Amino acid sequence: MIRPATIAPEVRLLLVGRGLRALVDGYVAVLLPAYLLALGFGTWEVGLLSSATLLGSALATLAVGAWGQHFHHRHLLLAAALLMAVTGLSFAGLSAFWPLLLVAFAGTLNPSSGDVSVFLPLEHARLADAAQGDARTTLFARYSLTGALCAAVGSLAAAVPEALAGQGIAPLAALRGMFVVYGGIGFAVWLLYRKLPEPPPHERAQAATALGVSRPIVIRLAALFSVDAFAGGFVANSLLALWLFQRFDLSLAAAGSFFFWAGLLSALSQLAAPHVARRIGLINTMVFTHIPANICLILAAFAPTLPVALGLLLVRSALSQMDVPTRSAFVMAVVTPPERAAAASFTAVPRSLAAALSPTLGGALFAAGWLAAPLVACGALKIAYDVALFIAFRRHRAPSGIRGTHAE
Repeated sequence: MIRPATIAPEVRLLLVGRGLRALVDGYVAVLLPAYLLALGFGTWEVGLLSSATLLGSALATLAVGAWGQHFHHRHLLLAAALLMAVTGLSFAGLSAFWPLLLVAFAGTLNPSSGDVSVFLPLEHARLADAAQGDARTTLFARYSLTGALCAAVGSLAAAVPEALAGQGIAPLAALRGMFVVYGGIGFAVWLLYRKLPEPPPHERAQAATALGVSRPIVIRLAALFSVDAFAGGFVANSLLALWLFQRFDLSLAAAGSFFFWAGLLSALSQLAAPHVARRIGLINTMVFTHIPANICLILAAFAPTLPVALGLLLVRSALSQMDVPTRSAFVMAVVTPPERAAAASFTAVPRSLAAALSPTLGGALFAAGWLAAPLVACGALKIAYDVALFIAFRRHRAPSGIRGTHAE
């Protein structure tokens, strides 16, 4: 186990940065559809903008994987933090669709429940060097837990615009103010990451290497992860919030409360993930918690009342994210240390590219009145992914002391 006293100062900076980003991601995912609807856009445009954010993140992550080895992680993280600041301020100041689409594509907005930004592979590569074996799984769980907890707390801030409107502030102005705060947090992350240590002179020329011997397994994992991500895009938090708004006429405050509890359950499940993985293995943890979660999602699509739907979705939240730290640990364990940044990028890119397609489809299905279809599609595809992952890697034994699929 990794104890707080043993965590390097650099790791603490990364965890704080992850928490700050998740804090604003938590409310942006809920407020984004409400903001776009307030600007006069329809459900299809909401889905398209959500797709643009994921597609832009995918291409930026691809660039990190392809050319990031020529720059040290610290410099790339600083650049990403500045981009986050610019994204928030630009979104707050624009109203026309095409400029917003451009900012969504080039910026760092995150409409989903997980981290899909360019920050992810850079931070993962640095964290992977800080621990080995089971301790690495624990560290990734702590990283995921930090993000999930802060995102849950941040989702409560989705009620702020309604509270401000009650004080006489125009609703649209209140929504814009939340994106200004997002930009301010981006600048705070930039200040934080300036404290990351400068690379030694001999590391500045090449901080990492491109994929080599690990390429075959990374390609297999990336293909499978892309199916999971494509499915998840149908119920990205922004679209799930849109579903709740349209199906049950849920208020922003109530939606924020729901996403808080959902995020809290996700955080607790990620905290439990390393303990479960030590007993049954990484792959088993990923698969055997994911399938029941997706069954709950499919059932929620046909729930007759709001309490039943929310109850099923909360059960899903308690199970669906246990694969996040275990997946990250598995990827970092099966590649050589110099390839970790590239592996993180090239497994994240197909996920982001695939996830970028489905929100537009989901928005179109909502616009056509097929409110249950996105949830059913997500659950069915994710179950298919779980089965395929188990078949492909159930006998795989990861190196570096990480158990591949079962307790040994």
